[in-house]
Amino acid sequence: MRQPSVIARRVAAASVSLVVAAGAAACGPEDNDAKSAGGDSTPHKGGTLTVLNSNPQQDFDPARLYTSGGGNVPSLVFRTLTTRNRENGEAGAKVVPDLATDTGRPNKDATVWTYTLKEGLKYEDGSPITTADIKYGIERSFAPELSGGAPYLRDWLVGAADYQGPYKDKKGLAAIETPDARTIVFHLNKPEGEFPYLATQTQFTPVPKAKDTGTKYEEHPVSSGPYKVVTNENDGERLVLERNTHWSASTDAERKGYPDKIDVRSGLDSSVINQRLSASQGTDAAAVTTDTNLGPAELAKVSGDKELAARVGTGHFGYTNYIAFNPKIKPFDNAKVRQAISYAIDRSSVVNAAGGSALAEPATTFLPNQKSFGYTEYDHFPAGDAGDAAKAKELLKEAGYAKGLTVTLTHSNAKDFETSPEIATAIQDALKKAGITVKLQGLEENDYSDKIHSVKTEPAFFLAHWGADWPSGGPFLAPIFDGRQIVKDGANFNTGLLDDKSVNTEIDAINKLTDLDAAAKRWGALDAKIGEQALTVPLFHPVYKRLYGKDIKNVVISEWTGVLDISQVAVK
Repeated sequence: MRQPSVIARRVAAASVSLVVAAGAAACGPEDNDAKSAGGDSTPHKGGTLTVLNSNPQQDFDPARLYTSGGGNVPSLVFRTLTTRNRENGEAGAKVVPDLATDTGRPNKDATVWTYTLKEGLKYEDGSPITTADIKYGIERSFAPELSGGAPYLRDWLVGAADYQGPYKDKKGLAAIETPDARTIVFHLNKPEGEFPYLATQTQFTPVPKAKDTGTKYEEHPVSSGPYKVVTNENDGERLVLERNTHWSASTDAERKGYPDKIDVRSGLDSSVINQRLSASQGTDAAAVTTDTNLGPAELAKVSGDKELAARVGTGHFGYTNYIAFNPKIKPFDNAKVRQAISYAIDRSSVVNAAGGSALAEPATTFLPNQKSFGYTEYDHFPAGDAGDAAKAKELLKEAGYAKGLTVTLTHSNAKDFETSPEIATAIQDALKKAGITVKLQGLEENDYSDKIHSVKTEPAFFLAHWGADWPSGGPFLAPIFDGRQIVKDGANFNTGLLDDKSVNTEIDAINKLTDLDAAAKRWGALDAKIGEQALTVPLFHPVYKRLYGKDIKNVVISEWTGVLDISQVAVK
């Protein structure tokens, strides 16, 4: 994840991709029971599911998508070696087999991973899926004209750093072996105990070489999932999916495939989407959204209506909004100044600026408060809900700023309730009580993203956020705090420019672990250790509230995505 545009897409997708992301325990509808959809709660096959979205499903090519767990709409068409467990809450944060018989078999040091495909796997045309197709699908994701996917394979696979894809290099990647049609072996540069998580990304989708049409493949990708693409208009603005008759539920324990047809309509205004879902008239009665949340005003209206409140899905995704410091710039080179600001923050006002407690949960840890990340509770600079201005002033005096100081906070002008003016103003007001005058620098979204992700232009003090590529501490902590991931001439995400040998060494040690529960505990401990340096001030984890139509059944919201999983949905 090295491109700002990638973050935006992912946030929108999880949203979402977006984002939407975040916090404690995800649940389904308010009563965590699909019966709230009304009438007979037993899911049945048949009908048409409508998806109403703001963001088009652009680049509908498995090589170009950046989707955690295979994404939501994409995973209806693209199966991968592994996938996310499609269950409510914490259980949904686990990785499980998909095309493969298991989540992978590592060698002793986790530098070689072997997978075996299930028997009887077929494409939409009835032809067999082979490991050669998976190898080819991965290789084409390296082609410059098909860029946009997760960057891990380029970093992790032996000899892959400069590979340009099969269109230019017919030899392919020697690091991926396919000794037979059902066996595939990956050779890695270094131990990676979380490779099963990576194998959920759409780059692991099988692509038959004979059917590859390059940049036009997105118009009709060959389906390995329960649905096939029959319409793709305006670069994903309208997608129509129908059943893949050669998909077999006996090979797929995760996707239900209840509806006969799925009609995805995008490019809609978020308020229009929520109005249509609220009214639930005609085809909208069997509609959902995968990228549009209820805003504070909409949520207040919905909460006062029992029928509507019963149709709200609540979820959390691994996501943290925070203040970032550049410790190379005064006065933030002084740890006591950073600590003072950590004490001065009024998280209750920040939460209110983010939409209220129903839409945001206060954070004192960088890792989201979910078990899969290794969440370890800590608060190194305890200031209560409203901040501790007295303690902040004391630290400022020790730092040589007894008369206070003036700083500039950079933020985005986008109305996203995350890095936007509302949040910046709440911080400005809180720090004023501690004798810190905050000047606000608001930038348009593209300028803001470019500025904060460049080592050369990174501000001294700014708002930032981070979402997980999969539910683990690794893709959360490493990009932000591993000194070897500081990018000097490209998109950089190590906001504190931390290059601590002990942190880097511990990241390597945890990456060797194939026991993901043991790894999670180590990630939590590392988070607590890094937190002592006050390189960030965690602010809040967002909560996602989304309406769905009155005829929707079998609502499942996991802690992997935090949003309704349409692979589980049935319509009345």
